[in-house]
Amino acid sequence: MIDLRIADWRAWAPGLDSAQAWQAWAQAPCAPPEQGEQPDCAFLPPMQRRRLSRMARMALHVAWPLCGDDEQLPLVFASRHGETTRTYAILGDVADQQPLSPTQFGLSVHNAIAGQWSILRGQRAESTAIAGEGDTFEHALLEAATLLDQGAPAVIVVIAEERPPEAYEAWIDDVPFSYALALRIGASRMGDATPASSWRLRLAGHAAVASRSDWPFALDFLRALHAAPAPFVHTWKTRQWIWQPNL
Repeated sequence: MIDLRIADWRAWAPGLDSAQAWQAWAQAPCAPPEQGEQPDCAFLPPMQRRRLSRMARMALHVAWPLCGDDEQLPLVFASRHGETTRTYAILGDVADQQPLSPTQFGLSVHNAIAGQWSILRGQRAESTAIAGEGDTFEHALLEAATLLDQGAPAVIVVIAEERPPEAYEAWIDDVPFSYALALRIGASRMGDATPASSWRLRLAGHAAVASRSDWPFALDFLRALHAAPAPFVHTWKTRQWIWQPNL
């Protein structure tokens, strides 16, 4: 069991780039139309932006405001599927017997975005990249809780998924649209957070078949942040994650 405080958050999806837009989405969730839109990341010089994939732009766009210029904070980057667009292009080159780009390959690996964050921000704190199953979100927060227990003042957690290429649709069915969510996580302390932002997370075993949500759990959690505080459960296979607001 762990206690966590959501000190701040940012999220991005096509057409959803403000707290007001996400509040409206939380009340009436739907899949926004998508045509490859991406954040401009204007906080970076143009030469640095050129190397960023769409997914990297999404992740950096939401994480950047949550870390002060003078802060050194650990980062946990989590994505179940990772850079599907970039890796699909690399596989296409392999199939066409074209020479592979070392740069493209290097930026396709799962910890590349965490590395880009460290380089572009001058961050020397720990960075972790996680690829889990349908409960990747909870595993990322467990990693954040471990870093807090080791003395980190706060942890930046980023969960990002990009709508995959059409060829993957038969296998990847849990990304209704591209999105990125960043959370600034701190240890929960009595009296310093509202119930909507202070949570207790507990893992329990589960054997029954779980009902499936229409949305990835990271987005369901974002909806919970906009609702009246109430406990809820996220079940994945044999794992049942129990979320309880710290009232």
